[in-house]
Amino acid sequence: MGNVFVVSLAFADLVVAFYPYPLVLYAIFNDGWSLGDTQCKVSGFLMGFSVIGSIFNITGIAINRYCYICHSFSYNKLYSYRNTLLLVALIWLLTVIAILPNFFVGSLQYDPRIYSCTFAQTVSTSYTITVVVIHFFVPISVVTFCYLRIWIMVIQVRRKVKSEVRPRIKPSDLRNFITMFVVFVLFAICWAPLNFIGLAVAINPEAVAPHIPEWLFVVSYFMAYFNSCLNAIVYGLLNQNFRREYKQIVMSIWMPHLFFQETSRGGTEGMKSKPSPGLNNNEQVKGETL
Repeated sequence: MGNVFVVSLAFADLVVAFYPYPLVLYAIFNDGWSLGDTQCKVSGFLMGFSVIGSIFNITGIAINRYCYICHSFSYNKLYSYRNTLLLVALIWLLTVIAILPNFFVGSLQYDPRIYSCTFAQTVSTSYTITVVVIHFFVPISVVTFCYLRIWIMVIQVRRKVKSEVRPRIKPSDLRNFITMFVVFVLFAICWAPLNFIGLAVAINPEAVAPHIPEWLFVVSYFMAYFNSCLNAIVYGLLNQNFRREYKQIVMSIWMPHLFFQETSRGGTEGMKSKPSPGLNNNEQVKGETL
């Protein structure tokens, strides 16, 4: 059921790809925003919806992996099919609740430096600090705690600390954990500069804001934008299943006839040489423990 959170994270990344990012490109090519205030507000809302949805989903994934590896006996009860769907729904409900105050504060504005309608850090000092703390520092702290506990568990397993009842972690689970850990690290790296700038500006707007170089602000913003593109790359580099699916997608687009021929031939050969269930299960058991 942990894959549901990955799908939810992918949805958060796709939101900006289908609406706000094309509008940003349009503004860049036209050297300004010419799509009206309504489009600006919708674009800014969806941008924040994607960003906050991403960090909340990354937090949900970290908690899920922590429960799966460190509290495996109660995992199935905690993350039943129904509970998992409810947790994902809760994540998106909290995301919407977190975004709505922007409309009352009036912080969704067009910024000509980055050609985007986005959160204006100087509108409200208290609100900016709240956003940075609740939407960045708190989730980062929770995720850091979860992954530190998982790393401790992995090290204990590797060093055989528990000699009598040694926990067993599947290699596939370890690979999935590493993949999501890299996703978290890249998110923190990409979003940290912008959040630290926002926090500094919010604490003392008159003294700090004029002294922040425009290039630093622009670079920090586009680093944050770029993060939405990184997750798919991380999955492809670290996960064999994703690489295989990426290859099939590319083949189906560029060589559809060869792709469908290979798929049909592979399915026929698989049926002819299907291994016995007993052998397959035995081999799987042998390779699933560290």
